[in-house]
Amino acid sequence: MIVLSLIGIIGGTGVCDTTMLKNVRQEKLLTFFGMIHYLRGTYKDKEIVFLPRHGRTHSIPPHLINYRANILGLKKLGVSAIFSTTAVGTMTLDYKPGDFVLPDQFIDFTHSRHESFFDGGANGVVHVDMTTPYCPKVRDAVMRAGKELGYDVKNGATYVCSEGPRFETPAEIKMFRQLGGDLAGMTTIPEVCLAKEAEICYATVSMITNYAAGLTDQVQTHEEVNECMEENNKRIQNLIMKAIDLYEDEDCECRHVLAEYGGFKA
Repeated sequence: MIVLSLIGIIGGTGVCDTTMLKNVRQEKLLTFFGMIHYLRGTYKDKEIVFLPRHGRTHSIPPHLINYRANILGLKKLGVSAIFSTTAVGTMTLDYKPGDFVLPDQFIDFTHSRHESFFDGGANGVVHVDMTTPYCPKVRDAVMRAGKELGYDVKNGATYVCSEGPRFETPAEIKMFRQLGGDLAGMTTIPEVCLAKEAEICYATVSMITNYAAGLTDQVQTHEEVNECMEENNKRIQNLIMKAIDLYEDEDCECRHVLAEYGGFKA
């Protein structure tokens, strides 16, 4: 019997072209934190779980996403690595709309989200090291995929996550830049933190959809973000699927970060 690798994709509903998968079915799973709905299928020698971050109809705003249910659900399903996609604004003119960037650090400016599975009580208190928040092996697979496809993927950036759902003010963007931020988004936190706690390899491909507020004279609009996503959906689909094809699902330090606590119990 051949055991397939189980890989997770978290992104918008347009990111995963299910025609690229075989044996696609809709499934759901009840977790301690709530229900998750996902698509499951196979791609070459790997089994894929695709979870739409904002819901099946893109109806959930960033600050109300049930991140804990999503990550715990993927863990319970047996997902070992997550390839995430995020739409971001660039805070530097070194990037432009349509570019792909792989963050390697983040700064958290959210304030109302559940960022940990360990809130005391029965789960206890756990302090997880975040020196390397995004899995180097998953990021390496994306970089190799970009090279094979001829895509210019930027490797390394600091993602500043704000609460949303509003866009940031020019003053906030100025502050974020002074703190060393490169990308402005609303979704990588607490997703990356929870994946780290759950001992799942995780990385995100950030697609630049707009210039951050104040960087240019252009006013930000939701329509602008959607248009950029639509124009580049096929490219980011190709990048993610090629990366999954190249990814070698082997042991990684990400899967042992809670070793001193006895590991993560799903």
